[in-house]
Amino acid sequence: MGTSRWVAGLALVVAMTTACTAAGPAATPSAPTPASTSADPPRPAVPRVVEPTAPDLAAAVARAVDGGAGVDLAVAVLDLSTGTTAGHRADVPFHTASLSKLLVAVDLLAAGEVDDGDRDRLHRALSDSDDEAMNELWTAHDGIGAVERVAGLAGLTATHAPADPAQWGDVEMSADDLVRLYRYVLTRLPEAARAFVVEALSSAPDTAADGFDQAFGLLTPDVGGYAKQGWMWYYPTDLYLHSAGVVGDRYVVALLSVQSSTAPDDARGHLDDIAHALLSTLVPAG
Repeated sequence: MGTSRWVAGLALVVAMTTACTAAGPAATPSAPTPASTSADPPRPAVPRVVEPTAPDLAAAVARAVDGGAGVDLAVAVLDLSTGTTAGHRADVPFHTASLSKLLVAVDLLAAGEVDDGDRDRLHRALSDSDDEAMNELWTAHDGIGAVERVAGLAGLTATHAPADPAQWGDVEMSADDLVRLYRYVLTRLPEAARAFVVEALSSAPDTAADGFDQAFGLLTPDVGGYAKQGWMWYYPTDLYLHSAGVVGDRYVVALLSVQSSTAPDDARGHLDDIAHALLSTLVPAG
């Protein structure tokens, strides 16, 4: 490059620099905001707290009553998820038969003083429905007083001690009170005591200690609940047959019945039908 051309080029650079300086520093452009297009993925929805569904318990109870036509029946149901209840003759006291074993178990476990021998007797009373174990517990631990003590603890309003202190099968309870008693076990007993009761009831064999078939009602294999069963002949022809427990870890159910001049197999079949009618829409199949 010649001198004159170099001078001319330098003059041009100086002129351009002077012009830029006079105009001030250039603004830094901001990053462009991309336009939204239909191809953009949708924004995630804000999570919602989903409340438990609330089946129509009253309709379920009505189906159970229809399924037990001709049976002297009381029904109570509590939905542990929603706190709702429903029932049929649920405030009427029935002789409990072996359901009174639950009262003695709660009385001892709530007190928290259970030795290994009593623990074994309680387990046999709840699972095998062992009457000899119950006799020993009832006599040694003031069973007649346990009825009133547990009624106070659990808020039972239609639970009464028997007229004959030796006849623990004559304790009276309503279906409502049995539901309240289970709610107390599941929500108020210490964790270890609660686990003991649930495990004992869940391990009930099909055949009880006295040879009676106790796989009925809530303990029929396709129901999948845990329960305490009760049976007792009262006067020559009345069979008290009960099933009270928990199904699907959600529904507390008490089914109390008196079936007159009915063979045990037929009576168990009636309570099976009642349980299935009640639970058919509360617990999904499978």
